[in-house]
Amino acid sequence: MLKLRVTDIKQYVFCPRIIYFTYVCPVDKKATRKMEYGKEAHVELDQLEKRRKFKRYNLSAAERKFHTQLFSERLGLEGKLDMHLVADGEIFPVEFKYTLRGPSLNHKYQLVAYAMLLEDIYNKPVRYGFLQLYPKGEVIPVEITPNARMFVKEIMQKIRAMVRNQIFPPTTLRKSRCIDCEYRNFCNDVR
Repeated sequence: MLKLRVTDIKQYVFCPRIIYFTYVCPVDKKATRKMEYGKEAHVELDQLEKRRKFKRYNLSAAERKFHTQLFSERLGLEGKLDMHLVADGEIFPVEFKYTLRGPSLNHKYQLVAYAMLLEDIYNKPVRYGFLQLYPKGEVIPVEITPNARMFVKEIMQKIRAMVRNQIFPPTTLRKSRCIDCEYRNFCNDVR
């Protein structure tokens, strides 16, 4: 079973071709300006988060765990989560996102995949996670539903089938995503 990264799920939902250019036909990619902003925002959010209370998560107290490396042999999945909270016997994954528009579906399913990893490690269900948006400062709760977990598993199956069969997938239907994509130069049929 091909071991996948949680970011593969995020990338597949954004555009399946990113997975093709990562695993099937690897290419040297150039970091985009948006990616650089995201890295800088993560450093700033780490510092801010350490000083904040837990009201924005609707919790009175919790333990914060930053940048935990997670792995599940059962799922064949790994990833490094921005932060998770442990409070009153419950676990809450938190992903920091630099976005001016709001969370996207790829962000949601990335969070769900982290929740699934935490469930395997803590051996208990994760009911909610949070997307913390920068620079707006919003915290968006995301319910971790059985359907969302099933969708993540289906994506992992599709990724493994694509890699195994070396299938060149169609591009995303949302062409605006291609503007800042680091693989844009390799998608010759995208205009």
